[in-house]
Amino acid sequence: MKFVSSRNNSRLFSLKETVYAGLAPDGGLFMPVKYPSLSLRDLNNFKSDTFPELAYRLAKPYLEEDLDDNTIKNIITESFYFEIPLKKITDDIFVLELFHGPTLAFKDVGARFMARLMAELNRENEEITVLVATSGDTGGAVASGFHDTENIKVVVLYPEGKVSEFQEKQFTTLGGNVECLAVDGSFDDCQRLVKEAFRDDELRKRRKLTSANSINIGRWLPQSFYYSWGMMLWVRENAGILPVVSVPSGNYGNITAGMLAYESGIPFTGFIAASNINNTVPLYLRSGFFEPQESVQTISSAMDVGNPSNFERMKYIGGSWKNINELVSAYEFKDREILACMESVYEKTSYILDPHSATGFLALEKSKRKGFFIATAHPVKFLDVMPENIRSKVELPSYVRVFNKEKSSVRISDNYFEFREYLLGK
Repeated sequence: MKFVSSRNNSRLFSLKETVYAGLAPDGGLFMPVKYPSLSLRDLNNFKSDTFPELAYRLAKPYLEEDLDDNTIKNIITESFYFEIPLKKITDDIFVLELFHGPTLAFKDVGARFMARLMAELNRENEEITVLVATSGDTGGAVASGFHDTENIKVVVLYPEGKVSEFQEKQFTTLGGNVECLAVDGSFDDCQRLVKEAFRDDELRKRRKLTSANSINIGRWLPQSFYYSWGMMLWVRENAGILPVVSVPSGNYGNITAGMLAYESGIPFTGFIAASNINNTVPLYLRSGFFEPQESVQTISSAMDVGNPSNFERMKYIGGSWKNINELVSAYEFKDREILACMESVYEKTSYILDPHSATGFLALEKSKRKGFFIATAHPVKFLDVMPENIRSKVELPSYVRVFNKEKSSVRISDNYFEFREYLLGK
């Protein structure tokens, strides 16, 4: 399949061009030139019970022009070895748990897929530098996905002091081909530095750069797969009822991946953007005006984004403010409301939510609609902000070992030229 820029659909790009470039030449985000068709009937007739087999069916239309079937199957098998269960919490509220991967976050889906896809496309064994700005989970997922990948170096930028200790250790303790920069600023500053690097033609002549944020279509596309998987599991439990999906939202890659699944034919009744007080997109949905803000630090740090990059994809898929509003609603919540939700849900159901997933639960509950929310991270990643009466109940999965490792990072300012000099090795 070919791809186009979200700002101009007159030029077609290959899969390799899109994955390696990250951003389109005009600054837009890459989008598939068409949406492969998939219906509810297709899901009902799909006999497999495994996510990798469904993911292969979904990935093939995007990849088959460049990769053979066995290669696509290998990418899928190596990327998605963990479970993605749908669980019932109340009569009307279900949860799709996306935190069973190696870094305990939904971003394992996209990051692992992208790492393996890029390795397969790098047939010339070029030296590539992957830039990733993180507000928490992305850094760990990308670092883990690309760790020890030949000919690829990962540079993680994160806002110093604004991610949890667990998250920070997940990417600063790997070493090898993973380098970490603690930026004196916000996530938006980290994201800005990455974008400026991609606009720097002289730098890109000297370093082959790509991005592993959700602006990269190689990381964004596979996130649409688990929405189809969630729907397949849903209809088996809730015959005759179609769900709304509540999505904890920061940079808006996750919810727009859901919109892609919808445009491909999966008949969700709508989406809910669940936000903390960084509410740029909820304000847009109410007013029709998109005005980036300075991000504010909250307990749901991965959603502390004031200028979400994937808003451009939301506009591209939705087409107009009116159309977007018909499909997407939004609610925002303060820290105290999120903490109260975590305590209330645990008290009533014994289910433990991290702050981001709690925001998704709250938004779905407030909508008074039946559906499921996306659980984006394991609660163990946010012990430092968990209510005390719940904290001791959170168990670390046996395969995770990060707390006894030493962190390694380089502190830099939010000045682009300092970042540029670092990339050039000066």
